[in-house]
Amino acid sequence: MTSRSSKPAWQLPPGVTRGSLDYIESPAIADGYDEDLAFGSDFQFDEETIANFVPSTGLVADLGCGTARALIPLVRRGNRGLAVDLSSEMLRIVAEKARDEKLDIECIQANLVELDAIQDASVDHAICMFSTLGMIKGAENRKKFLDHVHRMLKPGGKFVVHVHNFWFNFFEPSGAYWLASHMIKAKLTKGMERGDKYYRYRGIPNFFLHVFSRGEFKRALKQSGFQIERLVPLRMDRQGELSSAWMLGGWRASGWIALCAK
Repeated sequence: MTSRSSKPAWQLPPGVTRGSLDYIESPAIADGYDEDLAFGSDFQFDEETIANFVPSTGLVADLGCGTARALIPLVRRGNRGLAVDLSSEMLRIVAEKARDEKLDIECIQANLVELDAIQDASVDHAICMFSTLGMIKGAENRKKFLDHVHRMLKPGGKFVVHVHNFWFNFFEPSGAYWLASHMIKAKLTKGMERGDKYYRYRGIPNFFLHVFSRGEFKRALKQSGFQIERLVPLRMDRQGELSSAWMLGGWRASGWIALCAK
């Protein structure tokens, strides 16, 4: 679908793999993003969860916004929007949507690991959905991002973030074997962490995603200073909260939406 980036590894942005850069720079990915992800249907539970937690006034930063499908409903109801993404192609789509609906959305092209241009305590609330946190390679880089989010939020600001569950892979075909072999490989392979996955995604080879255990996710948020007000476990189809989460919810949840505050 797209040509592979010609940049040498040392020139890749911090936390961004070559496969992810191909994804980020693809006009075709941006143009087909909403259609491919069933815009407006699969997102209903996420939208309701965000709307119920984030106040309807103030500036909301959508970090790794894609085409801003999480941000636009908030701006429609009264928030101002700050759309942040490394992809100029995704931001092109966001700008078109904002222009067509006359929405108050500012776009900033930036790597999530390098958000120094956004001032301290300048954002009222922030969201980071669709496992965008997991697209950042390296625990140190993910911490840099979360530290930036905490820094840019005003005191009391809300932060909503979603990740996928590492242990949920058990329910995939040959899942037990994959988990066992992956954990051995992660211990023996330099630069690889448990939860690092590479796979073909929307025509892009070697797309990177880090998937989290519940404990790892909670620790990462707390280490950056966030207070977790609620951790919402998700059903397999991601369109609702997992029922009976007390029963092996750390395995059965497809992922979590963390509702946090500074």
